[in-house]
Amino acid sequence: MSGFSTCAGSIDAATEDVHYDCGMPAVDVRNLGRTYKVYRKREGLMASVRGLFKREFKEVHAVADVSFTIEEGEMVAFLGPNGAGKTTTLKLLSGLIVPTSGSATVLGHVPWKREDAYRRRFSLVTGQKEQLWWDLPAQESFRLHKEIYRVSDEEYRSRLDELTELLDVGELMSQPVRELSLGERMRMELIAALLHRPDVLFLDEPTIGLDVISQRRVQQFLLKYQKEQGITVILTSHYMKDVEALCDRAIVINKGSKIHDGSLDEIVDRFSQHKIIELHFAAQSTPSGIDRYGVVLEDRPPMLRLQVEKQNVSDVLTQILSEYDIDDVSVSERPLEDVIAELFSEGDAAESE
Repeated sequence: MSGFSTCAGSIDAATEDVHYDCGMPAVDVRNLGRTYKVYRKREGLMASVRGLFKREFKEVHAVADVSFTIEEGEMVAFLGPNGAGKTTTLKLLSGLIVPTSGSATVLGHVPWKREDAYRRRFSLVTGQKEQLWWDLPAQESFRLHKEIYRVSDEEYRSRLDELTELLDVGELMSQPVRELSLGERMRMELIAALLHRPDVLFLDEPTIGLDVISQRRVQQFLLKYQKEQGITVILTSHYMKDVEALCDRAIVINKGSKIHDGSLDEIVDRFSQHKIIELHFAAQSTPSGIDRYGVVLEDRPPMLRLQVEKQNVSDVLTQILSEYDIDDVSVSERPLEDVIAELFSEGDAAESE
């Protein structure tokens, strides 16, 4: 029996999978909000007694009126400080929780309806929660995933061979998960998440706690896999090397609200108030008093790095070049991670005032 087509897409009658082909975005979020009521406990014995009869609550806006769209095949970073609402948003898009306001569709599905057809088309991987059985070899958990997602025997063997080769974990398949290193466990988590060939992948801090080598291995795999498979990826990470290696676009939220949606370069252009001037002096030493032009970030004779306000760069360079004998000079933007850290710390300071 063949599937049937509608303006919204086509439905495979055998698998109940919905395939959308009308040019709609893979992820469409409109004015999404999630508010929690949190019990406010007062200090003191009498306040505790009164709380037994009349509880006071305050509202916490974990996500507040967030809107964005993501096209099929995009890999987008979702950035923000702790408590910004990143994980809550991913939980909403995964259907784990229901929003207080707004709407969202992923691949044409409303996530919190929790349709089986949708569950088979996405995966959520978090660096802080494991989906593999701790005392069993990973391959046993993979077999369970095969049955849950109705993967055929042939497809399962093909996908498992492909993923284990890409992630170089073939020799670890029969080893209990508890005996694996953190980096090895994360690679196994990625296999479990991708066995059923999802169209959308939500990654919540996938490299948290990993060493540099493991981080790089995960980055290289994700970059290669996403490019070859064309899946849609939303990545949250506090590790800016992940973001710079994998994503061209970033959505930034703070205090539950979106404050930026655009390229990574635009974040630096928009939020950074400084640039970095690197000077190589002809002498084998760096001159004293150079800090009057800006903040000295590094002084390693004959090289010196100076942080200068953007609007002053031209004047500062003119003065330095006229006053000192310089062999080489370069001007660059501040590192993305520094700009992001400053942006979030400023938001926290404004909130506390």
